[in-house]
Amino acid sequence: MTSHTAQVLSEDPGASTADPALVRCVEVARTFGTGPTALVAVYGVSCEVMPGARIALVGPSGSGKSTLLHLMAGLESPTSGTVEWPALGGGPQGRPGTVGVVFQGPSLLPALDVTENVALPLLFSGVPGATATERAAQALHRLRIDDLAPKLPEELSGGQAQRVAVARVLASRPTLILADEPTGQLDHEAGDRVISVLLEAAAELGAALIVSTHDPVVAARLDDQWTMRDGSLVTASTSQSGNRP
Repeated sequence: MTSHTAQVLSEDPGASTADPALVRCVEVARTFGTGPTALVAVYGVSCEVMPGARIALVGPSGSGKSTLLHLMAGLESPTSGTVEWPALGGGPQGRPGTVGVVFQGPSLLPALDVTENVALPLLFSGVPGATATERAAQALHRLRIDDLAPKLPEELSGGQAQRVAVARVLASRPTLILADEPTGQLDHEAGDRVISVLLEAAAELGAALIVSTHDPVVAARLDDQWTMRDGSLVTASTSQSGNRP
């Protein structure tokens, strides 16, 4: 491990820490379906993310990276085990802006223009309209995509839509940022800019950042690297394993 801000729980997952964890997974598993067709996406993962963490989550497609991020965001419920958010005072459900997620797939609402898409989570959390629009514009400017502001999602390329999704998360100023393959559809220059913006924003906000990526250049820019293999979590120094059923 290269940083005290992110760790795998290997001996006593329930033990208290000096700094309250933003999110803690204890023996978490997630299975989709039942019977012989059941798919175990995440198996027996115990880990915690501390304030200031900078984690690259790497591994092949289908290894469980996206599912683990969704569990940490409260978007999926574990089949077994527990997910807790001690430092956040409870789960992020119903509390927009606490945890920000950059989704891998399309996530913009087709009927809203780019500015409205970026501002929408702020409106849901009670931010006044004028303030939400201003913060949306600031986020778009940070990513150098101001010119996209009046466009509809159907007018955007896949890479442009991904950068708008990043702007939406930054505008919400979350405490924990979870980015699922945020550079997957971008060229090298645009991808490098997105990672720089995520790192800069996380530093300014005092937010933790986890980036799922296949790109070793992207992974090298973060302090810690966690690897998913067959639904289990491995770090550079500690193996989080178990005997799969």
